[in-house]
Amino acid sequence: MELQIDDSILVKNYIGGDEKSLEVLINRHNQRISSFIYSKVLDRDVAEDIFQDTFIKVIKTLKRGSYSEEGKFLPWVMRIAHNLIIDHFRKNKRMPKFEGSDDFNIFSVIKDEKLNAEKQIIKDQIDSDLTLLIEELPEDQKEVLMMRIYKDMSFKEISENTGVSINTALGRMRYALINLRKIVDRNNIVLTN
Repeated sequence: MELQIDDSILVKNYIGGDEKSLEVLINRHNQRISSFIYSKVLDRDVAEDIFQDTFIKVIKTLKRGSYSEEGKFLPWVMRIAHNLIIDHFRKNKRMPKFEGSDDFNIFSVIKDEKLNAEKQIIKDQIDSDLTLLIEELPEDQKEVLMMRIYKDMSFKEISENTGVSINTALGRMRYALINLRKIVDRNNIVLTN
């Protein structure tokens, strides 16, 4: 049975000049990183390019001596890959337009139950705070916001469901967001984790 060397030791060895250590790291995590990238871009060639760009960035950072996330090599590489995926979509103007609903969460890929539990508690608190804040909005603004954010309806669908023009629905959404910001500022609420 072969003893598996820890990622952090392989990283140290690579920084110390052992090129073989990087090859071991790439081979160890190749499948997981490649699958993650492909699941987002759905194109083998693009996924391969992003995979290579990810490791070029990893190598440059390690050679520069800027790597400081001891024992968290894979999550760090996944973040780099995720950022390159976003860059790819921005460059091709195909970035998905789900504001707030398609955020990348490294913990959905890498499991660490303690951190997941903590993040979930924070998320639940934010959701709870947000629900209370939304209740303070005027009824017409609240209705449009709920349809848009929670039911993922287009403004055309909102317009049809509420019997108002698309411009009116857009205006109500805009005022709902402005009023939410005012409520948050007035009450000094922090809605981030």
